[in-house]
Amino acid sequence: MRDTLLIALYAFLGAAATGLAGAAVLRLVRRRSLTASLTVVAAVGVVAMLTGTMAVARAMFLSPHDLRVVTTVVAMAAVVSLVTALLLGRRVVARSRELTDAARRFGDGDAFAAPAVPATAELDALGRELAATSARLAASRERERALEASRRELVAWISHDLRTPLAGLRAMSEALEDKVAADPDRYLRQMRTEVERLNDMVGDLFELSRIHAGTLPLSPARISVYDLVGDALAGVGPLAREHGVRLVGDRVAPVPVEVDGREMSRVLANLLVNAIRRTPADGTVAVSAERAPDGVVLSVTDGCGGIPEEDLARVFDTGWRGTDARTPPAGAGLGLAIVRGIVEAHRGRASVRNIPGGCRFEVTLPAARA
Repeated sequence: MRDTLLIALYAFLGAAATGLAGAAVLRLVRRRSLTASLTVVAAVGVVAMLTGTMAVARAMFLSPHDLRVVTTVVAMAAVVSLVTALLLGRRVVARSRELTDAARRFGDGDAFAAPAVPATAELDALGRELAATSARLAASRERERALEASRRELVAWISHDLRTPLAGLRAMSEALEDKVAADPDRYLRQMRTEVERLNDMVGDLFELSRIHAGTLPLSPARISVYDLVGDALAGVGPLAREHGVRLVGDRVAPVPVEVDGREMSRVLANLLVNAIRRTPADGTVAVSAERAPDGVVLSVTDGCGGIPEEDLARVFDTGWRGTDARTPPAGAGLGLAIVRGIVEAHRGRASVRNIPGGCRFEVTLPAARA
C-alpha cells in the first residue's frame, strides 16, 4: 500500500509540474492560432505522463532497459498525439477562416452563406446564428429602403401641398395690401381656411414625428367604444353632409377599452374623414364595434370602390395617398400612418381589406381588464 501511494505521489508531482508549465505556455500563446493551443494541450498530456513515469522509475529503481522501453512508448504516443492535434487544429482553423470570410462578405452587405464543409458543433451553431442574423438584417435593410423612399415621397408631396396654400395666402395678402380686393371679408375667410389647413398639416407632421420617435404620450383610461364612436360621428357629421354621405353607426357594442381617449378619437376621425372623402355622394360610411377573441374590433366601411391589390400593403405607409389623391384636399398622406402609429402604441393593430363596393378598415384593440 505504501509503494502505491508513493507511485501516485511521484506521478502527481511530475504531472502537476508539467501542467503548470503547460498553463504558462498556453497563456503565452493565447492570442495565437487554435492549432498552437491544441498542440500545447496534446504535448502537456504526453509530457505529464512521461514526467510521471520518469519520476516513478527513478524512485522505484527500474532498470535502464525498462526505462528506455517506457520512454520509447511514450515518445511514440507523443508523436501520434502531436500529429493528431496538428491535423485537428488545421481543420478547425480552416473552417474558422471560411466562416470569417463569409461573415466579412456578410458585413459588406451580401447575404451570409455558411461554409459547405461541416465544421464543429460550435462553429456550425455560430454559422446558423449568423445566417439568421443576416436574414433579419436583410429584412431591416429592405424596410429602411422602403421607409427612405416613403420619406422622399412625403417630402415631395409636402413641399407641393405647402407651396399651394402659401402662394394663395401671398396673393390674397398682396391684394388686401394694395386695396384691390373686391370682397376683403371673403379674402380674410379664405386666408383663415388656408391657415387652418397649414396648421393641420404641421400638427400631423409633429404627431408623426413623436410616433416615430416613440415619445407619443398616452394617458389610458377605461372608456366605452360606444362613446368613442358617438363623439367621432358627431365630429364628422358636417363633413358628411357636405359630401352627401350617410353615416351609419348602429352596430356599435358598448364594450370597454383602456385607451387614450384623445388619441383614439383622432384615429376614428382620420378613418372617417378618409372614408367620407373617398365615398361618392349618396354613398354610406358605416362604423361598427364588437368584441372579438383577440380584443375589440372597430371597423369603418366606405364605398370607395376598393383599393388596388398591389397598394393594400402600402395604405398605412407614410405619404401614401393613392393614385387618385395627388392634390388637395386629400392631405399630405399622413392620416393613415398616424392611425397605425397610435394603434400600435396601444398594443393594437390596424388593417384594411377590400369588400364589395369599397374597403373596410379595422382597428383591433386589447379588451379592458375585467
